[in-house]
Amino acid sequence: MQPLLRFEQRHQKVISRAAFARRMAWAIGLWMLLTFGGLVIGMAGYAATEGMGIVDAFVNAAMILSGMGPVSELHTSAGKVFAGLYAILSGLIIVIGAGFVLAPIAHRVLHRFHVESGKEP
Repeated sequence: MQPLLRFEQRHQKVISRAAFARRMAWAIGLWMLLTFGGLVIGMAGYAATEGMGIVDAFVNAAMILSGMGPVSELHTSAGKVFAGLYAILSGLIIVIGAGFVLAPIAHRVLHRFHVESGKEP
């Protein structure tokens, strides 16, 4: 079985636009899955530690996950600790998600330069 986002090797041609579109769809799907999972963790944490309703927990989790910061004031120590840890997790989610989406693009550009130059390492 091949890896999910297997990239072509140096000696192989650049993949077609359709195959690249499928690769990007997988990458964006992984990014969306990771983001949705992070959002669920944040909503559950805010609901458990601060007693927020679903809508308030959603907006706070979404704002932290997007890097904007919390909307509501936190009242409990558990909520403040959770928010700090969730902010760290959110930063990792942003970086990993960006890697999922940018890796196929960067690989295609660099692979195209290598194929067009015709040079062997």
